[in-house]
Amino acid sequence: MSEPAGEKFGDFVTAALPALLRFGHVLTGSPDEAEDLVQEALAKSMRRWQPSCPDDPLAYVRKVMVNTHVSRWRRWGSRIQLGDVPEAAADDPALQRSHDRDALRRALARLPARQRAVLVLRYLEDMPDADIADVLGCQQATVRSLAARGLAALRNASAEPVTGSPEALCLSRLAHPAGVTRG
Repeated sequence: MSEPAGEKFGDFVTAALPALLRFGHVLTGSPDEAEDLVQEALAKSMRRWQPSCPDDPLAYVRKVMVNTHVSRWRRWGSRIQLGDVPEAAADDPALQRSHDRDALRRALARLPARQRAVLVLRYLEDMPDADIADVLGCQQATVRSLAARGLAALRNASAEPVTGSPEALCLSRLAHPAGVTRG
């Protein structure tokens, strides 16, 4: 006898929650908003889970998160402005506060939601353009265009990142990827 869909979903949530919270934190720029986004995405995903489990549940929930975040941003973008990254860090060891991580989060928070999503999926989640296009529901050319615009905005925002830490290197690589010279 197979286990009920609800138990499978619970097991998935238990295993994937830290990764989903990190992904949501990078998308939203706030651990509190990340928790809300993950909760909403999991609630939407659970409805889909009941008849049958998606082929790749993590990718499915990430897509729901990106779509939900973009929808929120479109609805509330004119009323709510993103502020600075909060001083308090989450309990997750992968999210410990540092100066370079704050700089990266602030730079990403200033980008429009779709540009931020493309950069996060491409550089932090290591997804190819074809998979990003599937997640965002657009063409690969749109992904490349959004990435180019996002990188240009990061280049303008990053005067001289602090060197030495992995986060500074990440910000530097996002702003100045290999093979692209600064104009």
